[in-house]
Formats: sequence, C-alpha cells, structure tokens
Amino acid sequence: MTVALAPAGTKALPIHVLGSEDVALWAGQQSDRIRTWVDVSGFKGAIGTALMIHDAEGHPEAALIGYGTQAARKRDRFAVAAALPKLAPGTYRIDSGIDPHHLEQEALGWLLACYSFTRYRENSVDHATLVTPGGVDAQRVSILAEAEFLTRDLINTPASDMGPAELEAAARGLAETHKAKITAITGEALLKNNLPMIHTVGRASDRAPRLIDMHWGTSGPKITLVGKGVCFDTGGLNLKPGSSMGLMKKDMGGAANVLGLAHMIMASGLQVRLRVLIPAVENSVSANSFRPQDILTSRKGLTVEINNTDAEGRLVLADALTLASEGEPDLIVSMATLTGAARVAVGPDLAPYFTDDDVAATSLDLAARRMADPVWRLPFHEPYEAMIEPGIADLDNAPSGGFAGSITAALFLRRFVSEQDRYMHFDIYGWQPVAAPGRPKGGALQGARALFAALPDMLDL
Repeated sequence: MTVALAPAGTKALPIHVLGSEDVALWAGQQSDRIRTWVDVSGFKGAIGTALMIHDAEGHPEAALIGYGTQAARKRDRFAVAAALPKLAPGTYRIDSGIDPHHLEQEALGWLLACYSFTRYRENSVDHATLVTPGGVDAQRVSILAEAEFLTRDLINTPASDMGPAELEAAARGLAETHKAKITAITGEALLKNNLPMIHTVGRASDRAPRLIDMHWGTSGPKITLVGKGVCFDTGGLNLKPGSSMGLMKKDMGGAANVLGLAHMIMASGLQVRLRVLIPAVENSVSANSFRPQDILTSRKGLTVEINNTDAEGRLVLADALTLASEGEPDLIVSMATLTGAARVAVGPDLAPYFTDDDVAATSLDLAARRMADPVWRLPFHEPYEAMIEPGIADLDNAPSGGFAGSITAALFLRRFVSEQDRYMHFDIYGWQPVAAPGRPKGGALQGARALFAALPDMLDL
C-alpha cells in the first residue's frame, strides 16, 4: 500500500475547509450559482461533511469540507479526514481554512484514513489523494503513516499467522529495510543465556519463545525500546473467560508499537544508537505450563511468586528490561498492553505512561499535543511498593485486591532497571474499539508518535 502525499504542484481540485461559522461568509463571496448550490445542498460545515462544487458544464471544480466548531474539533482528532468518504476519487489540494500549525496533523490524518487491512480480504476502495500542503514535510508525514500502518497490520493479524516466529520475521524484515543488525535467542537457548522468565512463560506452547534483539546506528545517545510480544494470551492455567480472550491477538501490541517507533527513528535517520528488545511468547496451556504459587528466579536474580499466570507480560518484560539495563543506555522505554486497570483509569484512547523524569514528561506531553497522540502521566507511587512484596519471594506478579493495578505493574517493572536508568513505561491498549476519523477499528499505534517527536528534546539531539 502506498503511503504518501502527492508532490506539491500536482494538478488537483482545490479544497476549502470551512468551519460551521465560516460557511455563510464564504458562500456570500461566491457567484450566485455556487451560493445557491451551497444553500440548497444543506451544507453547514459540520465535521464529516463534504460538498463537491461543479462548473456550469457539470465538471468538478472544487470541494468544501466541513471543519465544525472549535468545540467539535476538540472531540475529533483528524477533522478533515472525517470527510474523506464523502469526496469523489481524485486528487485534491487544501487551499484555505486550516491554521498552518495544524496542516501536518490534518495531512497525516488524511493518510491514516486511507488504511485498510487487506491480508484476508481485498479492499477496492479508491481513496482521494492529497497534495502536500505548503510548509508540510511530505517525507516525514509518510514515515509517520508507514509506522502506523506497520503497527496496525501486525496487531490486526490473528495469532494463527502472528506467533513468535512470525513476529521475529516481521522484525527481521524491518531490520533488512533499514540495514539494522538483528539476532534472536530461541527456545532452550533462553535458559543458557539467562532469560529464564521468558522461557517459563512461553514453554507451554509448541511455538518456541524467543528474545528478539535489533541494533541500529553507530553514533549518538543510546535508546533501548522494549516491547511486550505476547502473541496470544490464554491466561495460562488461570484461564481467561472467552469474553476476555477474544482480543488477545493484540497482546503483542507493545512489540508492534516499538517496531513502529523504530521505523520512525531509522527512516528519519535520527542520530541515536537504537536497540529494540522483544520477548516474543505465546502464553498457552499444557502439562508444562507454569503454575500459580510457583516461584521464578529472574535474570536479575530477583525471585517472583506467581499469584496469577495471566499476569505474564510483566514477567517476560522483566528479563528483557534487565538485559536492556545492562547495556547502560541513555533512555529505556517499555511499551506493553499490560493491564486492564489502565483502561479503567483512562479508557482506550489515552496512553498512560510512567516516569520519574519530570523534564522528559514535559517534553512528551508537549509533543503529544503537537502529534495528535494523547498520553497521560501516571505515578510510580512508592507507598504501593509494599503491595508487590509477598514475603515468600522478592516480588509478587499479581497483588491481590485489585487496587492500582497499572501502578503496581509499573513498579514491578521498575525493579528490573537500575536506579541510574532513565526509564519510561507505557501501558497502552493498542486497539481502536470504535472507528473514528483517521483511526479505523482495529490495531492502533499509541504514544509512539508523541515519543518520537519528544526524543530530540529528551536526548539533546
């Protein structure tokens, strides 16, 4: 699928983007023919509406797109993209109606609205093409859209075709594209390489667990991305009910998101030394499944009491985070579809994140607004540390009681990096439950675009 804006100067129909308060003024400045057509068509400038304008011979000469009210635009992240289904196929350019500061966001939304998942069913929809607006970096917008399409495709693919081996293959394909180095430690070799919890979680499946390790870049600050790659999560012996298992193909959403972010970094040529670590497993049920009340010893040497085999994501991340910390990077970022508690706290649209670094948090929050990629900071609340200390072992993977589940999971993960590490953890949903402008129902990239835009400030690039 081509993910690109048309070059500036391409012949195209002009688009006038009109807010609800602008329609009457604009129409009053047009010919009687156009003014009458706008009036009889009932076009009021609402978000999601469009109107084709034809010349006296019936040929299209322009289009109007509704931009709604200022209040309505706060509720629709990509307001222009909402009108794409109403436009006739063709090539268009935005002539007026959008603040220059919002042009990149709306151009990106246009591309994102053209996504469709076609692996199992052809989609013959012919989307309208947008000419690169003035002042917009077409290459940058295309890179952002490509990253999102990659993430969506990975998450949308069912576990039957996206197990640990297939996730490794996708990572290898990305590495080949960007000339990155990549290795994988698989199966029993995980034990020989002191990655015991990744092995334990994945050993019940006949699809071998693995640790995927990608390196790119030779100069600049070191950043390590760690993505949860649980390709399907049955819950293990603490089996999920069917209603909770239905979306578990998306439990590798953290891995999909860090691969999308890695594409942004590599395709943009960011001057960093990038490392991507993905513990890829399937949490299955068999005679050798790990059990409730088992005590595991992690790569770091910390012992973990298993009080719920369905809290497996933090176990595989723990070994990967320890490995990340050993490389002494300037920044470690983990991304995971980790807890239902995060969804209860902020819903599916916001990407909650944790960090002790106030400067990094400020950079991220500002970038999130620019990039239309909302995030929300949650605390590493240290008084809750006692909740993850069971007494019989160093740590508890699933504290009882249900309180502060996202925070206790984040505190658990923080135990596996050193106190000197700059660390950020994202507890994402990775799924768009209801279609919205530029965001079809299905797999979603969350927080990665904001983080990409914030990295230059965070790392003094």
